[in-house]
Amino acid sequence: MRTRVAAAAACAVAVGVSASVDVWAQGRGFGRGGAPRAPGTVERITVHGSSLEGNLEGDSPDREVTIYLPPSYAADQERRFPVIYLLHGYTGADDTFTSRLANLQERGDRLDAAQGFSSAIVVTPNAYTLHEGSMYSSSPTIGDWERFIAEDLVAYMDANYRTLPARMSRGLAGHSMGGYGALRIGMKRPDVFSSLYLMSSCCLAANRDPSPESMAASAAITTREQAEAAAAEPGFGPSVNLASAAAWSPNPDRPPLYLDLPVENGRVRSEIVAKWVANAPLEMLEQYASNLQDYYDIAIDVGTEDGLLASNRALHAALTALRVPHRYEEYEGDHTNRVGERIERNVLPFFSKSLVSPVNPTSPSPEADRLRGTSGP
Repeated sequence: MRTRVAAAAACAVAVGVSASVDVWAQGRGFGRGGAPRAPGTVERITVHGSSLEGNLEGDSPDREVTIYLPPSYAADQERRFPVIYLLHGYTGADDTFTSRLANLQERGDRLDAAQGFSSAIVVTPNAYTLHEGSMYSSSPTIGDWERFIAEDLVAYMDANYRTLPARMSRGLAGHSMGGYGALRIGMKRPDVFSSLYLMSSCCLAANRDPSPESMAASAAITTREQAEAAAAEPGFGPSVNLASAAAWSPNPDRPPLYLDLPVENGRVRSEIVAKWVANAPLEMLEQYASNLQDYYDIAIDVGTEDGLLASNRALHAALTALRVPHRYEEYEGDHTNRVGERIERNVLPFFSKSLVSPVNPTSPSPEADRLRGTSGP
């Protein structure tokens, strides 16, 4: 087991410890030596996912992807960069961190010239589906989103951008549904990613006793047209149960939605409940604990006014019990009101320290990329 700087004896940093970085002394908007710096750029591209082809839901396998390139990407054409794969939440899209919950370009640009800061490319794919979110899971109904993130998207970035194509230079992070996805994929793919940052993760705990009332509106949706109309309404509504069912209890023999809900005709279906339970990370942790122990660094944060506080505390406790080294922090805030600030003050500095980058003397050495002798795809 590696010893981590600032890791507590119980394998977790105490609540309230945060990572931050001071803005560079040279002054904002100027590079080292005082020369004006060109801003970073945000590109929006389309990446084809062979892993998503043929999904029964009919979602396009061609996914929009937003990519943030820091100012130093254009300034130094010989330099290669680590990559952070940053997953958005339920009802979100690939612009979540560039325009909805945060201004990633502005915040990333401020850090790019900071003394000792190692910038990264940041990649956010659009995981919005028929029912407003893929849950970053794998099923015949929605396609294999786990493989799309860990293989299709990573391979595209390594082939088309100046990345450092090794696991020690790849991080995986997400907010809410994206935090769930980062943990779910991260547990299974330590061969691809080396560090994880989980922000206000949803869907961590299993619901073993769903109420018929909570599923009634979802059960009333039986056609694609009704599903599209439900998704167009504000808020989560009945779509969130349908999204969960498409991801965790698919049924290829049940068109047109190809899913089973855990309640039908007012009766709880125990066999479907069991499928949902099996997809709750708190139920999966023990199985994948050894994989999580192979990560160089893991961080978790959640706001004290967030409705997901209790389940994130449970995740922290479970990882500690399993002796999985990680950092955990609670901060004053709700589910979304400080996401932009947290990205600038915590998430990007975390990956600046944890991902291998040639210009960052505090990075782990390439020799740390020892897992099964591979550097990923």
